[in-house]
Amino acid sequence: MKNNRPQLNRFNNGIKATYTDVIKVKTESNGLGTIKTLIIFGITALQLAFFLIFHYGLMLAYKWLIIGTFFISLFTCIYVISSKKNSQSKALWIIFLLLFFPFAYVFYFLSDERILMSGAKRKYANICKDSAQIQNQELVEWAEKSVKNDCEYLMRAGGFSAYKNTNAKYFSSGYLLYEDLIEKLKSAKEFIFIEFFIIADGNLLNRMLDVLTGKVKSGVEVRVIYDDMGSHRVLSKKTKKRLALSGIKLLAFNKVLPIVSVGINYRDHRKIVIIDGQTAYTGGCNLADEYVNEKRLHGYWKDSSVRLSGKATDTFTLAFLRQWEFLTKKKEDYSVYLSKAKDNDGDGIIVPFVDGLDYEQSIGKGVYESIISGATERIFIMTPYFIVDETLANMLKLKAMSGVDVRLILPEIADKKLVYGVTRNNAEKLIDYGVKVYCMKNSFVHSKVVLTENSAVVGSINMDLRSFYQQFESAVYISDKEVMSQVLADFEQTIENSKMLSEKNRLRNHTIYRMFAGVMQLFAPFM
Repeated sequence: MKNNRPQLNRFNNGIKATYTDVIKVKTESNGLGTIKTLIIFGITALQLAFFLIFHYGLMLAYKWLIIGTFFISLFTCIYVISSKKNSQSKALWIIFLLLFFPFAYVFYFLSDERILMSGAKRKYANICKDSAQIQNQELVEWAEKSVKNDCEYLMRAGGFSAYKNTNAKYFSSGYLLYEDLIEKLKSAKEFIFIEFFIIADGNLLNRMLDVLTGKVKSGVEVRVIYDDMGSHRVLSKKTKKRLALSGIKLLAFNKVLPIVSVGINYRDHRKIVIIDGQTAYTGGCNLADEYVNEKRLHGYWKDSSVRLSGKATDTFTLAFLRQWEFLTKKKEDYSVYLSKAKDNDGDGIIVPFVDGLDYEQSIGKGVYESIISGATERIFIMTPYFIVDETLANMLKLKAMSGVDVRLILPEIADKKLVYGVTRNNAEKLIDYGVKVYCMKNSFVHSKVVLTENSAVVGSINMDLRSFYQQFESAVYISDKEVMSQVLADFEQTIENSKMLSEKNRLRNHTIYRMFAGVMQLFAPFM
């Protein structure tokens, strides 16, 4: 079969690329997948319509219900104000409750995490409690106060230990990541764990499956978790059947069903691969052709990932097994898969961590706030989305005004136009305060990277409210100077391929755009 993979120009560390072919992958999205989606949306719409018509009929029959529901919605607004939700979520819910008071309160309480997700949270809490004794929770000594503070936060918020005995390597593109990953998979001897938000039919998946099926035949245990919403319409039944028949254990997180439920908002957005408990990968790359630029969706696809080799991989192994136990409802013997790695050379601190419903804190947001607050020289951010609350936005403004070099790199090409409109508007507001905002030319930036003079964070955590509050995420905190220099080089090269925004070329200079972005900002918690 012809090799359709693009020939990358290695000269810019994978940023520039030339394409010999554009591959069009046929999946369920071309026919059956579309029909399934329409059926699900249709059944869900019918359920909503039935509820609204029934409720409206009750109010016509019992007019006192109108007054009663108004006061219930008013008290619900007070309840929202006193809740732990972020300010943008509170504002959106209060508007919704007041505008649609006859029935809005029902939707609020059905969506309340304390009610809707209480059972799931209890299950996660029990799983974490049962496996807590095997989680490494040692604090390491480190001279730099800012790094020490970050490590202490991660330990107290989620029990994530800092390691000095792990080697890390940074990848500035999906192509470089998967060339390394596929070679490492070939050396697996005991087990391979894979967890992705998106797994899609295509050449990249076929290359992976060729290796994985061979490994299963040789006795290697292979487990895969995919998010059903993220992989909906791109991962076909035929491929799922192929995985099952090959001996690969496959689980879907939060299956898409034709039932009205705001629980669909909670997604497994992690990107984790673990090999024999000795090597682990995480970052922004999903398992789909666009991430290696074999399929062009939004221009050149810019992404970033990191590989860990050493004892720190245990953190991701434990997180994967906990997620697997939650989905299967079967007890795991964690000891079989942990403490497999030996000490490796590493010049600094490595702290792998995850976020999700299994933790009370918004750990991803907390880490970002911690490293930003400790920066005194530079804060470089690469993100596809920039939809943050006032706390993070004000921190960046204050840092820029105090002389810190604050730079934000965004895509020039949008994958979701409404989300991109809010992202650009939020970012452009920071220009007046001295933040330098860039858009990578002809590209979609999907990297999720934050770099200061003290540390870097590379992972799956977007700078948006969904990642902070509604998704399971994974990332690595790094203070290794060698890895940080690799990250810095990637920022410098990306900036060379970007255009800088100024007060003159801002989209928000147009009144209609500002009005549009302002309205859409209300719905930021759901973007």
